[in-house]
Amino acid sequence: MTQAGEAWAPTDGDEQQPTGSPSARWSWGTDRRGRSTWRRGWVLAVLAVLIALLLAFHAQLPNSVGNLGSLLETFLPWLGLLVVPVLLGFALWRRSATALLALLLPAAVWVNLFGGLLSDKSTGHGDFTVLTHNVEAGNTDPAGTVKLVTGSGAQIVALEELTGAALTTYESGLAPAYPYHVVEGTVGLWSKYPIGDTRVVDIRIGWTRAFRTEVTTPKGPVAVYVAHMPSVRVKFDAGFTADQRDVSAQALGDAIQAEELKKVLLLGDLNGTMNDRSLAPVTSQMRSAQGTAGSGFGFSWPSAFPMARIDQIMSRGLTPTDSWVLAADGSDHRAIAADYRY
Repeated sequence: MTQAGEAWAPTDGDEQQPTGSPSARWSWGTDRRGRSTWRRGWVLAVLAVLIALLLAFHAQLPNSVGNLGSLLETFLPWLGLLVVPVLLGFALWRRSATALLALLLPAAVWVNLFGGLLSDKSTGHGDFTVLTHNVEAGNTDPAGTVKLVTGSGAQIVALEELTGAALTTYESGLAPAYPYHVVEGTVGLWSKYPIGDTRVVDIRIGWTRAFRTEVTTPKGPVAVYVAHMPSVRVKFDAGFTADQRDVSAQALGDAIQAEELKKVLLLGDLNGTMNDRSLAPVTSQMRSAQGTAGSGFGFSWPSAFPMARIDQIMSRGLTPTDSWVLAADGSDHRAIAADYRY
C-alpha cells in the first residue's frame, strides 16, 4: 500500500514499487522525477561528445592561449584512459542509456588513435640496439645508471643532463663497454662502434645541448643526432610555457633536413610527445620507434609513474624492429631503447 502522493514505477518483475523508493531510483526504468533511462544523463552525454571532439580535432585547439593545444597533445592518451572510465561510472550510476550510448563515440575515437599501440609490433632483433636516457643532473645513483646502461645490450647510447661529478662516473663506468664516446655540453654519446665527424648543433638556447656525429656500424655509417630540448612548464599565469622548446625544435629540424647521410637517428629528451604539433619540424621527417615497433605507450616520464613519452628515439632510412622502456633508476626519467635493422 502506498502513501498519498506517491506514483508507481514499473519494474522488471510483476510487482511495482513507488518511484520514491531507493530501489526505483536505481532501476533502469523511470526515476522519481518521471524520467526514463533515455531522458536522464544528458549532461554526461554532452561531456562524452566534447571529449570525442577534443580527441578527434586536438590539432585544431589553438596554441595562442597558453599553448593549450600542445598541453593537451602531451597527455592526449589520458583523455581517454582517465576521463572516459569516470564518465562511464557516472553513466552507470545514473542508469543512463543516453550517456552510455554517447560514450561509444570517444571510446571509438581513442581506439582509432591509440589502439594500434596496444598490439605487439616487434619483428625480432635488428642489426644494433640504441638507447637514450635523461640521467638527470640530480641523479641519486649514477653508478646504478651505469649498471642499467651496460646491462641493456645497447651498442649506441645517448645520455642527457650530464653535469658535475656524475659525468666522471659515467665516463669511467661506461668506458669498458663503450670504447668510443663524445660529450658536447651536457649531452653525450657512447658507442661500441667508431665515432667521427662530430659537430655541435645550435638549438638557440645559448649553450650546447645538441650535436651531430657519425657512427660507423658494421653495416655502414649512421648520422646520429643527440638532443635535449629546453624544458616546458605549466604555469597558472602563463599556461604551457613551451616557446623556447619550439624554437629549438625548428632549429633541430632544419639541421636534420640538411643531413646528407641517408641513415639518420635522433636520440634524446625532446620534452614533447609525437602528438605535439610544435615538434612537427622534427617529427614530420622522422619515424618513431615506439609508434612502429614494440608494444604499449612507452611512457618515460616521470619515472615513478610515467605519464608521457617525452624521450624519443626516431629514425630516417632505418627500420625499427622493437622498442621498450627500461626499469627505473636514480633519474626522474626512464631510459628507452630500440632495435634497428640497417
